Amino acid sequence: MREEIDQLTIQQIQDLYQIKKKLKVLEEELLVNDTTLEKQSSFNTGKNQIHDIIKNQVWSLAQQGMDINQIAKQSSLTNQEVQEIINEFVDKGQIV
Repeated sequence: MREEIDQLTIQQIQDLYQIKKKLKVLEEELLVNDTTLEKQSSFNTGKNQIHDIIKNQVWSLAQQGMDINQIAKQSSLTNQEVQEIINEFVDKGQIV
């Protein structure tokens, strides 16, 4: 049951991430000023804006022994973002 909930949560996060990416492409195509849009939008996909739920899911998968490449694929993040999240948790004193 827990794994099913985790999978659904990750799928939802992946879908939201893909929507955000598509929105960003559309905004660029429409030549929208990104600075103004970021101030008005809560859908900022910047590196520092990775939601805590995603970070917790990445950490959970890492603790289960999943490979960084698999976690990145499953969470729609880059390998570097996944590694940074894991490093963040390790720096907080939580051990893999």
